[in-house]
Amino acid sequence: MTHKTTAFIGILGVSLFVFSSIIGGFLIKNYSLTTQYISETYAIDTEYGLILRTVGYIPSGVLLTVFCFLAYNYFQPSKLTKIGFYGLGIFYGVATVVTGFFPCDTGCNKDFIDPSIAQIIHNLTGFLTYLFVPLSIFLIGIGLKRLPNHNRLSAQALLSGVISFLFVCFLFSDSASEYLGLYQRIIEFIFALWILTCALVIKNKTF
Repeated sequence: MTHKTTAFIGILGVSLFVFSSIIGGFLIKNYSLTTQYISETYAIDTEYGLILRTVGYIPSGVLLTVFCFLAYNYFQPSKLTKIGFYGLGIFYGVATVVTGFFPCDTGCNKDFIDPSIAQIIHNLTGFLTYLFVPLSIFLIGIGLKRLPNHNRLSAQALLSGVISFLFVCFLFSDSASEYLGLYQRIIEFIFALWILTCALVIKNKTF
């Protein structure tokens, strides 16, 4: 597989995720981008939930997984970089697929009252995503710091890891906050921007 194909897979994966998260909010009447989770747009009872999952989130997760597992090969060998990209593939790519197959209950059951099995799996997967993805990006940053010609990318990874983890703390600290949706979108934006940046770096590489 060529580096441009790998880059295209990453760009398409990010684009599908972003498009699905944006269009999903417009499909639900009175949906709030600030207070409501992204998952609420494709919850088990939403009218367009099945379409969003099968056409948007699940394919996006598959593409992101493939990209993250391949991306490591386009940088000089580093154990931390490899661990980081594989962590991204598992806890962001695979996790996106899992949450697509196991959508949350109505309103994402924020009070966790009599949750379904799908809700339990969804919540656990989301928790692992927000716990390990910032760490994975941070590890990539440390790994890249040891390699020549990647100081700028390393700095962006380190900053992305720290800022995303900070907003994860905000997200988990108060389940009744009126800014839960905003916090989550900032986190997801940082994840998506980082992957998109890596894809563009790989696309522009000369071999």
